[in-house]
Amino acid sequence: MTRSETLISVVIPAYNYARLLPRAVESVLPQLTDSCELLVVDDGSTDDTPQVLNALQAQYPGRFRAIRKTNGGASSARNLGIRESRGQYLVFLDADDELAADALAALSVHLREQPQTRVVLAGHWAVSADGKRRLHTPAALPDDPLQRLRAYLLDKRIAVSHGACAMHREVFARGDYPEAFRSAEDIPVFAQALANYPCTALEQPLALIHKHDDSLRHQFSHAKAGGLALVDEVFSPQRLGREFQGLRDAFYVQRCLSLFRSAWLAGDVDAAKGYFRAALKQDWRVLLKGSYVRKALRLWLGRRP
Repeated sequence: MTRSETLISVVIPAYNYARLLPRAVESVLPQLTDSCELLVVDDGSTDDTPQVLNALQAQYPGRFRAIRKTNGGASSARNLGIRESRGQYLVFLDADDELAADALAALSVHLREQPQTRVVLAGHWAVSADGKRRLHTPAALPDDPLQRLRAYLLDKRIAVSHGACAMHREVFARGDYPEAFRSAEDIPVFAQALANYPCTALEQPLALIHKHDDSLRHQFSHAKAGGLALVDEVFSPQRLGREFQGLRDAFYVQRCLSLFRSAWLAGDVDAAKGYFRAALKQDWRVLLKGSYVRKALRLWLGRRP
């Protein structure tokens, strides 16, 4: 298939998910048509992922492509997927998730009925560790780009999840996934997509997104490494023009408070205090946010979460 002939590329970035990768791949393969493709990017896995991919390609010859690269993080794997895929629209499916039944057929119909769209926000099933499912449907999308961005970044009324959205490759002309971040690296891309391109909603679930607990300390180590530099990345002029810069200060405060909460839960007292001070310095109204203030008081009183 050439790029002009391929409507949808499903890209699975994989790192050390050998046990679950067959489930993700086999959720996509039955749905592939002449206008859809699957590409798996192995981000330098140190487990049996290469052997698993070889076995899958032997079992399903010619049905999907696989690329192996040196480890660089999820962003670098997605960026390689953008460059190597052929589809007009890209769906990034995490290796521990699944494509929902009939997802590609429903998405294809939607794209042909809404040819102007560049971003499709769809539903998904959230699957808990005990197997229970909860259906999430997309929120109503404001027509005004500034209001869409506010609803995503600040009000949290719009949620975007990999696997449950499709983005036209035009979206990445403004910037791809920032490879310096190992946490929240999708926020700059989702923000520029919602702010700058026509968006539509598809209620049908595209993915089963499996929820699992990671170490709080491990999660925070990645978030801390990116820190407040994420604000600069999200609001870089290439990604968001001047008409959106008025949201920057509020997002900075929100990022401070998010990092404060993560540091507090992870037991990093010094970092938590620093982030709370930064938020308060930017906007005194932080003192009106009761849940954060209560955590801060416990912190300064030496009490554990």
